[in-house]
Amino acid sequence: MNIPPISSIDTALKTFYSHSEIGNKEILALFGRLSSATVARLKTAVKDEMNKQGVYSYGLYKVNTAVAFYVWGIDIADLEKRRKKLKELAL
Repeated sequence: MNIPPISSIDTALKTFYSHSEIGNKEILALFGRLSSATVARLKTAVKDEMNKQGVYSYGLYKVNTAVAFYVWGIDIADLEKRRKKLKELAL
């Protein structure tokens, strides 16, 4: 599956730590401009993994944030390290 690049490290970290579940609004903020078909495809992949892991969603149109980041290959520890380095370099 082709995963689009994240829009920014800060957005990814804020999304991960602020929301236990994410929907279309958060996915669009995370990746930037996407078609509704791409958003649906991304959510379907997460829902499939949630079913495998036995993780349930509280919202009908939302997916678990931790599972989503896992499926999409977004490594929070790596992003935190990169964000720290950017601060050290004052960039």
